[in-house]
Amino acid sequence: MTPPSALPDTLSRSIYRRLVLILCSLLMSFYVFYCLTEQSLPGPIIGTPEEEEAGYLDPHLPIWHSVKRRRLILSRLAGQRVSVRQGALWSRLFPNVGVPYPVSAQEGITLTSLGEGSKKLPQSIIIGVKKGGTRALLEFLRVHPDIRAVGAEPHFFDRNHDKGLDWYRELMPRTLDSQITMEKTPSYFVTKEAPARISAMSKDAKLIVVVRDPVTRVISDYTQTLSKRPDIPTFESLTFKNRTMGLIDISWSAIQIGIYAKHLENWLQYFPMSQILFVSGERLITDPAGELGRVQDFLGLKRIITDKHFYFNKTKGFPCLKKAEGSSKPHCLGKTKGRTHPNIDPEVVQRLREFYRPFNMKFYQMTGHDFGWDS
Repeated sequence: MTPPSALPDTLSRSIYRRLVLILCSLLMSFYVFYCLTEQSLPGPIIGTPEEEEAGYLDPHLPIWHSVKRRRLILSRLAGQRVSVRQGALWSRLFPNVGVPYPVSAQEGITLTSLGEGSKKLPQSIIIGVKKGGTRALLEFLRVHPDIRAVGAEPHFFDRNHDKGLDWYRELMPRTLDSQITMEKTPSYFVTKEAPARISAMSKDAKLIVVVRDPVTRVISDYTQTLSKRPDIPTFESLTFKNRTMGLIDISWSAIQIGIYAKHLENWLQYFPMSQILFVSGERLITDPAGELGRVQDFLGLKRIITDKHFYFNKTKGFPCLKKAEGSSKPHCLGKTKGRTHPNIDPEVVQRLREFYRPFNMKFYQMTGHDFGWDS
């Protein structure tokens, strides 16, 4: 019979051995789990440099997701929900880790892995017009998970065409087969060679033109130039070839851009009207969701961008995108947008309206849509 005094030592050793075995088992389990997740974690997520600069990097992602080769960059904004690959082991084990909002397959932002997708030539291009609202339209469209767009204007079909299509393709973001690649360069619409060049790249390209009251547009154009070159001549002196006779100087490029019918004739030689969508710059301000609905229909996409994505900024005078959940600041266009126009002599404005009226009427007939600039 074991002496009573030896019992405590035997029990202590037994408990110690069990604790060591349990600790070893836990360490082995953690090691195996680490190895499995290391192999199963999705690759790094990328976005365009413009998206990073615009503040789309989500500050709420967990620390371990910020490791350089696992770094996540949200490629869109505005209250959207993030969709992750449901098949990944990490996502199955921890469905909410790294996902700041509820997962939604329909409304989610598509996160494109570095190794996924490919660079494609654009299937759709915003070709004009300058000071019409092209930047606003592009920023709104970038909310859609099935659209990937270049932030900067490539100017390929007007200034860089000699660099070749391979150079142009390299500028494009990586896209999946289900996504549309887009770019915008407003000067294409008034570039004589652009229609033939785009047609040579793709006869099926879908073209978008944002048009605005030509008189308002030319004043906005002048305002932008004035902000960069305060020493330029007055608006009135640039507008008239002969002020006394009221002759408009059509050699001024700002005046030429607003003769939409003339430029459209050039495009219709290479593209049918069914492949060109005209977006109202005015309605893009008063009813952004409505105009975005038309654009999404034109591109064959589901209407994901709706009223819930916008709010009207009274200070700037145009709509802004609501930021994603968890952020206190909305996303508005930069301070260069919405500049205050200089006061223009009402007689000059009236003469410009008379000048543009016949061109506007022809444009209405060609497009089958009255934009209401002469009412």
